[in-house]
Amino acid sequence: MGTLLLILGVALWAAAHLFKRLAPAARESMGDAGRGAVALAVLGSVALMVIGYRMADGAYFWGRTPAMVGLNNLLMLLSVYLFAVAGAKTALARRMRHPMLGAVKVWALAHLLVNGDTPSFILFGGLLAWAVAEVILINRAQPHWTPPPPASKRKEIIVLIAAIVVYLAIAAAHYALGYPVFG
Repeated sequence: MGTLLLILGVALWAAAHLFKRLAPAARESMGDAGRGAVALAVLGSVALMVIGYRMADGAYFWGRTPAMVGLNNLLMLLSVYLFAVAGAKTALARRMRHPMLGAVKVWALAHLLVNGDTPSFILFGGLLAWAVAEVILINRAQPHWTPPPPASKRKEIIVLIAAIVVYLAIAAAHYALGYPVFG
C-alpha cells in the first residue's frame, strides 16, 4: 500500500507541475482558480509521498557509507545554494537557466547516493526524472532565455549565508526525525 501511495504522490507532483507545459490552453482557461487547484494537487502529492515513503518497503541494494554520506552532504549544500540562487537572481542565476530545477536534480541525486532501496528509487528517482522532463519542456517551449539583471555583491553574500543557515536547519530537522545526516 505504501509503494502505491508513493507512486501516486510522485505522479500527482509531476502532473501538477507539468500541467501548464503539457496542456497550456486547459491551464490558461482555469484562470486564477487554476493556481489554487495546482497548489492543492502539490500539497496532496507531498502528503502522499511522505506517507507512502514512510510505509513503503522494497528491495535494498546499497546503504550509507562514510564516503557517500560526505558526498551527499556536499551535494545537499550545493542544492540548497542553487535553490537560494534561483530566488535571489545572483551571478550564478545569470549563468544557469534553471537553478531551482538544478537544485531538485542535485537533491535527488544526493539522496539516491545514500538510499539504495526501492522506495528511494521511486521517490528520488521519480522527482529527478520530473525535473529533467520539466527542463526539457521549458527549453522547447521557450528556447530563448534572458538572464536576470546582476545582483549586488552584498546580495551574493547574503544568499551564501542564508543557504548555509537553511542547510543547517534542514540537517537539524533530519536529526529530529531520526535521520542522522552527518553519519
